Amino acid sequence: MAQGLLSGTVVLDLTRVLAGPYCGMLLADMGATVIKVEMIGKGDDSRAYGPFAGGESCYYMGLNRGKKGCTLNLKTEEGRAIFLKMVKKADILIENYRPGTMEKLHLGYDELKKVNPGLIYGAVSGFGHTGPYSKRAGYDIIGQAAGGLMSTTGWEGGSPTRTGTPMGDVLGGLNLTIGILAALNHKNKTGQGEKVDVALVDAVVSAMQNINMIYLNEGRIPTRIGNRYESTYPYDSFRTSDGDVIIGAGNDKLYATLCEEMGMPELKNDPRFLTVSDRVKNHTALKEIIETWTSKSTIDEIADRLNKVGVPSTPINTIDRIVKDPQIAGARKMFPVIQQPGIGGVPTTNNALKFTNCPADPEEPAPTLGQDNDMIFSTYADLSSKEIEELRAKKII
Repeated sequence: MAQGLLSGTVVLDLTRVLAGPYCGMLLADMGATVIKVEMIGKGDDSRAYGPFAGGESCYYMGLNRGKKGCTLNLKTEEGRAIFLKMVKKADILIENYRPGTMEKLHLGYDELKKVNPGLIYGAVSGFGHTGPYSKRAGYDIIGQAAGGLMSTTGWEGGSPTRTGTPMGDVLGGLNLTIGILAALNHKNKTGQGEKVDVALVDAVVSAMQNINMIYLNEGRIPTRIGNRYESTYPYDSFRTSDGDVIIGAGNDKLYATLCEEMGMPELKNDPRFLTVSDRVKNHTALKEIIETWTSKSTIDEIADRLNKVGVPSTPINTIDRIVKDPQIAGARKMFPVIQQPGIGGVPTTNNALKFTNCPADPEEPAPTLGQDNDMIFSTYADLSSKEIEELRAKKII
């Protein structure tokens, strides 16, 4: 197995469900030693989330692959003492508790940096660690709603819609990872640690760039417009004989090429569609014209024709198509199979990172609950076998 870019970096992962575990998953994929610290008996909430394979949660397995696993009762004095020993040997700690929870355990950043001044402390929560909403609980749907994403997702006249995948959580996990890596770079140069505070809501708001600019500069509140784009056209979904296809002719050159391929060169000089602004203004009429052409062919026929002449296009794929796609599943290896103990091969979803010299494709499975207790507590807390057995009997670990 090739050495990862983060090889030698030790991460304590106190997160659960999605946003935090997604960050830990990325760090593990890149070679970090990620130690998943879970509650005794129960573990991460997502262990109970479907779908399941061999009685185990695929939700949990996908987001916690490549990690080492231990159980530790942080509500006890002995458990906290053990954890502080582990903190001394860690480079990074990540958590996604409600703000204030770690402080109640006397394990907040201000306490931990006394033990390890170089510690990178990464926290992701609903609304962040500052401000009047900081103590509010936050899930993905809260981030999408409060951050404005739902208000612009859906069809004109329809209700605000959550994106089909938990983008609030994913954006939070991505931003936490980016912040941690920047802080780690700074720490490696200066020895100084850092607290990285990411809010799901902030992550969503940051991703709403062009939508925000419409209101900030025009005073207009953007509404739901389906698959159409506010800034250019044709950049939308179009009906075909067997589904919908995306066409993204986002500039004048691409639009002209599209007109030629449709056999309608006269549209290039139609006064309704001369400029990008004209096409956005008259998008309804232009969509009807394009669909007279697309509706006579299949999604694959349209996409193939347009891509051959350089116009961005793709079918709106369902997952059954994606997992068979020669580009996505084949060349880019986006669905590797991991050997999970007691189950066998379990397909998972890869990260999007492709490195030339240090691959970040997942190879190791997710840990069973408390799987690596002995190794972790002997290596990172300097406990003897006898001490570990005594702590296990007392339900500290």
